[in-house]
Amino acid sequence: MKKILPILLIACFLIYFSSCEKDDICVEGDTPLLVVGFFDIEDTTLAKEVPSLRIRAIDNNTVLDNDSFNDRANSPDSLSIPLRITTTNTSYVFIMDSADDAETELETGNLDTLSIAYTNGEAFISRACGFVANFNDLSVTLTEGADNWIQDIQVVQQTVENSNAIHVKIFH
Repeated sequence: MKKILPILLIACFLIYFSSCEKDDICVEGDTPLLVVGFFDIEDTTLAKEVPSLRIRAIDNNTVLDNDSFNDRANSPDSLSIPLRITTTNTSYVFIMDSADDAETELETGNLDTLSIAYTNGEAFISRACGFVANFNDLSVTLTEGADNWIQDIQVVQQTVENSNAIHVKIFH
């Protein structure tokens, strides 16, 4: 009995510590946002604000308002917008000089529609975070109109794996 007790204690000790895992806390498991920068068409190295900018998602008619951007404020140098992970295309209306017309209750301003196409990819982060979506083969198309305020678009990075740098430059 005296020989079995130490063996049982060692076995219990080994089972207890081999089954323990460190806490699974996800700190970096967010799908990256597309970073858009606004630049002057005359001097393409100079960042340029967009006055009273509003961004509206076409698929669900929601207005973008997040940590990097306030609705109808002068745009910062760059802002982050989400891409849909359930499809390979996301469309937004970028509205410069956005305002509400009190009489007609319609929105006024100069509207430009951007369609963003991509392929979806997955990246494994950790057991706690699981997978996040990445976006590859990024392309942006401007719907041509008579009064486009967006004059040119340049895709700087075709892969969206993080939100640390500008992916798309908009010149106006």
